[in-house]
Amino acid sequence: MTNDQPVEVDLTRAIEAMLFVSDEPIPVVALAAAVSQPVKAVQQSLHELVADYDGESGGARRGFELREVGGGWRMYVRSDFDEIVGDFVSVRQPSRLSQAALETLTVIAYRQPVTRSQVAQVRAVNVDSVVRTLVSRGLITESGVEPVTGATLYSTTELLLQHLGINSLEELPKISPLLDDGQDGFHG
Repeated sequence: MTNDQPVEVDLTRAIEAMLFVSDEPIPVVALAAAVSQPVKAVQQSLHELVADYDGESGGARRGFELREVGGGWRMYVRSDFDEIVGDFVSVRQPSRLSQAALETLTVIAYRQPVTRSQVAQVRAVNVDSVVRTLVSRGLITESGVEPVTGATLYSTTELLLQHLGINSLEELPKISPLLDDGQDGFHG
């Protein structure tokens, strides 16, 4: 048995679904075109969603909100949860490391514990900002002080091992076959 009647779509929920999957603000006109409805009806639905998410419709205040920004509408995390979500995203979905960060991390992993100046000697560039970035991402940590100079020593963390999918640094590949002079790792 077939039903030739058009399916009635809940306009507000259809707009909500589109906003949910968008990673940038969607203009009202684009939303209206997507649902084949007048701009005024779409604007009304957007205001209903804002009220719903803000808890003004009798429900709970949500952890996200709908805002009009940059010529369109987009869902955002409520500022109350910025820190929690920021921590989650940085741990669960870290952004890719730059080439400089990868090189610095490699030197630290193979020579640890190591000072910034020792890493800079190997890389032949200043590594201060890269080391700060790696510390802030939890991939390396301060692990002591060099007795002669008093410089901070750095070592890798368990988080790095997790990201690499290994249990210990002994599982890192040997790099001596890759070096022209046959030296063992970075040690001279």
